[in-house]
Amino acid sequence: MIKKLLAILLLIGSTMSASAEFRWGPSAGWNLTNYYWKEPLLHSAQRSGFQAGLLGEIMIPGIGFGIDLGARYAYREATINLGEYPVWSNQGYENGPFRLHRLEIPIHLRFKWTRMDGLEHYVAPFAFAGPVVAFNLKQSDCKAMEHPAGSLGIEVGLGGEFLEHIQLSASYIWGVAYDMRTVKLDNNSARSQSWNINVAYLF
Repeated sequence: MIKKLLAILLLIGSTMSASAEFRWGPSAGWNLTNYYWKEPLLHSAQRSGFQAGLLGEIMIPGIGFGIDLGARYAYREATINLGEYPVWSNQGYENGPFRLHRLEIPIHLRFKWTRMDGLEHYVAPFAFAGPVVAFNLKQSDCKAMEHPAGSLGIEVGLGGEFLEHIQLSASYIWGVAYDMRTVKLDNNSARSQSWNINVAYLF
């Protein structure tokens, strides 16, 4: 999957390289995450976290289409109610926060509205959508759970660029691959879904 995404990215980049404009810069933001279980044998409650990293943008001048890609550290957290189910509470597990530390690589198609008779120099709205490849770096020490090396999500969002440098965006990520599953009930896996607010400064 990752090799296919990189191949697509290289193909798009090669076709855009002659006229494209590339910018990059730091980004940081806040997230609100919850876990959704395949079987109704657990439930979770959302909690907030944060992310920070680098964002790059490649745009074709004049038509407003391009891609953005980046690398960011993301701290995501939600409460898992293990204490409400005897299969886990009998082993001493209680309700509590479950934390994921991840390296996330978003790759989005992007459209920015740049034909506004000069107004785009002050504010330019944009929309984006695409996959997010995540690699699990560390997680809460909970022996009731096991984890894959990484996962995949789809991110969709809206935002605005101000004064040609500052970008503020809001997005939602749907997990399409599981982030964890219970050890005792190995078919009960959970995918994360999260709201995200992000700010970036592009040079």
